Amino acid sequence: MISAIDDVDRTKAYRWKMASLAPAADWLSLAAAPAFALMALLTGVLDSSSPDLLCSTSRSSPWSGMAVMYAFMSLFHTVPWLRLISGRCRQSQRRT
Repeated sequence: MISAIDDVDRTKAYRWKMASLAPAADWLSLAAAPAFALMALLTGVLDSSSPDLLCSTSRSSPWSGMAVMYAFMSLFHTVPWLRLISGRCRQSQRRT
Protein backbone atom coordinates (compact mmCIF):
# COMPACT_ATOMS: atom_id res chain seq x y z
CA MET A 1 0.00 0.00 0.00
CA ILE A 2 1.30 3.43 -0.93
CA SER A 3 1.28 5.99 1.83
CA ALA A 4 0.69 9.72 1.54
CA ILE A 5 4.38 10.35 2.27
CA ASP A 6 5.38 8.29 -0.76
CA ASP A 7 3.00 10.35 -2.89
CA VAL A 8 4.54 13.58 -1.62
CA ASP A 9 8.05 12.29 -2.29
CA ARG A 10 7.10 11.26 -5.82
CA THR A 11 5.51 14.65 -6.45
CA LYS A 12 8.60 16.47 -5.20
CA ALA A 13 10.87 14.27 -7.32
CA TYR A 14 8.72 14.88 -10.40
CA ARG A 15 8.72 18.65 -9.86
CA TRP A 16 12.49 18.68 -9.34
CA LYS A 17 12.98 16.67 -12.53
CA MET A 18 10.72 19.00 -14.55
CA ALA A 19 12.45 22.06 -13.10
CA SER A 20 15.83 20.69 -14.14
CA LEU A 21 14.55 20.16 -17.72
CA ALA A 22 13.01 23.63 -18.04
CA PRO A 23 16.21 25.42 -19.20
CA ALA A 24 16.70 22.86 -21.97
CA ALA A 25 13.12 23.37 -23.13
CA ASP A 26 13.62 27.15 -23.08
CA TRP A 27 16.74 26.92 -25.25
CA LEU A 28 15.02 24.50 -27.62
CA SER A 29 12.09 26.88 -28.08
CA LEU A 30 14.54 29.69 -28.83
CA ALA A 31 16.22 27.56 -31.50
CA ALA A 32 13.06 27.00 -33.55
CA ALA A 33 12.61 30.47 -35.08
CA PRO A 34 16.19 30.86 -36.40
CA ALA A 35 16.18 27.29 -37.71
CA PHE A 36 12.98 27.85 -39.68
CA ALA A 37 14.22 31.23 -40.93
CA LEU A 38 17.41 29.60 -42.21
CA MET A 39 15.40 26.83 -43.87
CA ALA A 40 13.17 29.44 -45.55
CA LEU A 41 16.21 31.33 -46.81
CA LEU A 42 17.96 28.24 -48.10
CA THR A 43 14.80 26.87 -49.71
CA GLY A 44 14.09 30.21 -51.37
CA VAL A 45 17.62 30.63 -52.67
CA LEU A 46 18.58 27.07 -53.55
CA ASP A 47 15.26 25.62 -54.74
CA SER A 48 15.40 25.98 -58.51
CA SER A 49 12.96 23.14 -59.18
CA SER A 50 9.83 25.29 -58.99
CA PRO A 51 10.00 28.41 -61.16
CA ASP A 52 6.25 28.94 -60.62
CA LEU A 53 6.66 32.54 -59.56
CA LEU A 54 8.50 33.41 -62.79
CA CYS A 55 6.06 31.76 -65.20
CA SER A 56 3.02 33.79 -66.15
CA THR A 57 1.05 30.69 -67.19
CA SER A 58 1.39 29.11 -63.77
CA ARG A 59 -1.87 28.62 -61.88
CA SER A 60 -0.36 27.86 -58.47
CA SER A 61 -0.56 30.32 -55.61
CA PRO A 62 2.57 32.18 -54.51
CA TRP A 63 1.65 31.11 -50.96
CA SER A 64 2.05 27.41 -51.73
CA GLY A 65 5.84 27.11 -51.66
CA MET A 66 8.01 25.52 -49.01
CA ALA A 67 9.95 28.75 -48.43
CA VAL A 68 6.72 30.55 -47.54
CA MET A 69 5.74 27.75 -45.18
CA TYR A 70 9.12 27.92 -43.41
CA ALA A 71 8.87 31.71 -43.19
CA PHE A 72 5.44 31.46 -41.54
CA MET A 73 6.70 28.78 -39.16
CA SER A 74 9.60 31.05 -38.24
CA LEU A 75 7.16 33.90 -37.63
CA PHE A 76 4.92 31.77 -35.42
CA HIS A 77 7.90 30.54 -33.38
CA THR A 78 9.12 34.06 -32.50
CA VAL A 79 6.97 34.13 -29.34
CA PRO A 80 9.77 32.83 -27.04
CA TRP A 81 12.11 35.49 -28.45
CA LEU A 82 9.52 38.21 -27.81
CA ARG A 83 9.06 36.98 -24.23
CA LEU A 84 12.81 36.99 -23.69
CA ILE A 85 13.17 40.52 -25.09
CA SER A 86 10.21 41.89 -23.14
CA GLY A 87 11.54 40.34 -19.93
CA ARG A 88 14.90 41.99 -20.43
CA CYS A 89 13.24 45.32 -21.20
CA ARG A 90 11.22 45.12 -17.97
CA GLN A 91 14.32 44.26 -15.97
CA SER A 92 16.26 47.20 -17.42
CA GLN A 93 13.36 49.55 -16.62
CA ARG A 94 13.34 48.39 -12.99
CA ARG A 95 17.04 49.15 -12.59
CA THR A 96 16.70 52.78 -13.63
